[in-house]
Amino acid sequence: MSAALRPVQAAESIWQRLRAEAAQAAEAEPALGSLLHAVILSHDDLAGALSFQLARKLGDNEVGPMAWREVCERAYAADPSIVAAAEADLVAVLERDPAAKQALQPFLFFKGFQSLQAYRVGHFLWKGGRDTLAFHLQSRVSELFQVDVHPAARIGKGVFFDHGTGIVVGETATVGDDVSMLHAVTLGGTGADRGDRHPKIGKGVLLGAGAKVLGNITVGDYAKVASGSVVLKPVPAGCTAAGVPARIVNCPSCEDPARTMDHTLADIVYDFSI
Repeated sequence: MSAALRPVQAAESIWQRLRAEAAQAAEAEPALGSLLHAVILSHDDLAGALSFQLARKLGDNEVGPMAWREVCERAYAADPSIVAAAEADLVAVLERDPAAKQALQPFLFFKGFQSLQAYRVGHFLWKGGRDTLAFHLQSRVSELFQVDVHPAARIGKGVFFDHGTGIVVGETATVGDDVSMLHAVTLGGTGADRGDRHPKIGKGVLLGAGAKVLGNITVGDYAKVASGSVVLKPVPAGCTAAGVPARIVNCPSCEDPARTMDHTLADIVYDFSI
C-alpha cells in the first residue's frame, strides 16, 4: 500500500504525515512549492500551520490575515484541546472520505474541514465573551465556505463535514464526537421562541445529505438520518430515520454508521412514525 493511501498509525502523528506529504508535493509540483512551504513546511507544529491556513483564508479588508492569525494562535495556546480536536477531525476525513487520498487535501482544499476549524476558534471566542468577533467570524465563514455554524453551538471531536456546502447548525445545538454530516444538513429550530430550541446529536451519528433535524430533540448515539429526511421527533440510539416526516425504518441500524458512511436502508420498512 502506498504512503498516500495507508491509514494513520498510532506511532505517527497526523502532523508528521502532513509534513511528509507537503514535502513530497512541493517536489512533485513546483508551482505549489511556495504555498506548501508557507502553509505547512515553515511551521513547527499543527497549531502554527493551522493558524496560518485559517488566517490566509479568512483575512479580508475588515480583519486582515495577521489579525486572524493572532486570534487563532492565542486560542490554541489558551486551549490546546482545539488543536487536538482538529487532529481528530483530520483523521476522521482520512478514515471516512474515499476522495481524500492524503491529509494534505482536506487541510489545504476541503472547506468542510476548514470551516469546522474556523468554528472551533469562534466557539473559543464566544466562551470568552467576545461575541461580536465570534459573530464576525461566523459571517465570514458563511460567506467564504457556505457553512453557517453558530459560535455558541457545541461540537465534539472527530467530526466530519463532508463537502460542507449548505450546513446550518443553530445556537443551542450540540453535536457529539465522531459524527459525520453531509452537505445541506440543517440542525434548526421550529419557531421563534428563544431558549434551548435546537437538536442534540449523539456520538457516532450519520446525517445524510439534505437531512433536516428540527427542534429540541435528541438523535441517539450511532443513529442515522437518511438523506433528504425531515426529523421532528427523537430518534432512538442505533436506529435509522427516513422520510418526510421521518419514521423509523430499521432498528438497530448498522453498528457504526458515521465511520462506515453506510447510507443504505433496511429492506423492510416498519410502518410506524417517530
